[in-house]
Amino acid sequence: MSFTHLHVHSEYSLLDGMCKIPQMTQRARELGMDALALTDHGVLYGAVEFYLACREAGIKPILGVEGYVAPGDHRSKTTADRDPSHIVLLAKNQQGWRNLIRLVTTAHLDGFYYKPRMDRDLMAAHAEGLIALSGCLNAEVPRAILEGRLEDARATARWYKEVFGDYYLELQNHGIPELSRVNEGLVDLSRELGLPLVATNDSHYIFQENHYPHDVLLCVQTNSTIYDEKRLK
Repeated sequence: MSFTHLHVHSEYSLLDGMCKIPQMTQRARELGMDALALTDHGVLYGAVEFYLACREAGIKPILGVEGYVAPGDHRSKTTADRDPSHIVLLAKNQQGWRNLIRLVTTAHLDGFYYKPRMDRDLMAAHAEGLIALSGCLNAEVPRAILEGRLEDARATARWYKEVFGDYYLELQNHGIPELSRVNEGLVDLSRELGLPLVATNDSHYIFQENHYPHDVLLCVQTNSTIYDEKRLK
């Protein structure tokens, strides 16, 4: 059985991802993978290049985005709106691709406030043809689990399942202590609500030796230095 990466950030996830699309697709082919997703932060800038590179490499392209979800109305611009949560959306057909374009475009034109944001009403209106993954530590369900708001986590997971139909709880393991707690909560939710699990890698670079330059890139993004032990990495 072949593993497929479903949570991948290219260099179009600005100051965050380091995967160059030609090398990324070539590496997937070398590893014997028959499909690969692209889920850049809030944008679809790399979609066409990625699609063509995947076709050339003989692997199936899965077009997606790691979107930013406003806590309320995506047009609201208050202090509380500065920290949107994340959601991974993948197009499973042509209608899904059209809806992905509509969501990302509206997030930029109407919902931009620090980040291009969508909200639940927007997602519900353009959910056809899309698969949703619960996301990373900054996503709604994982945040609720970490903060001990388990009923909120249940309600949010139920909402995404009802709206998208295809909704998966996303398990990750990157040596971050908080992820162990989140994964335990997600497995419990899966059993309780009958939701499927999917393992992802939240990939930001291709080879292990890319870790140091990626660390430097994050320092640029967060206005930090490699000597700051509390930096994001």
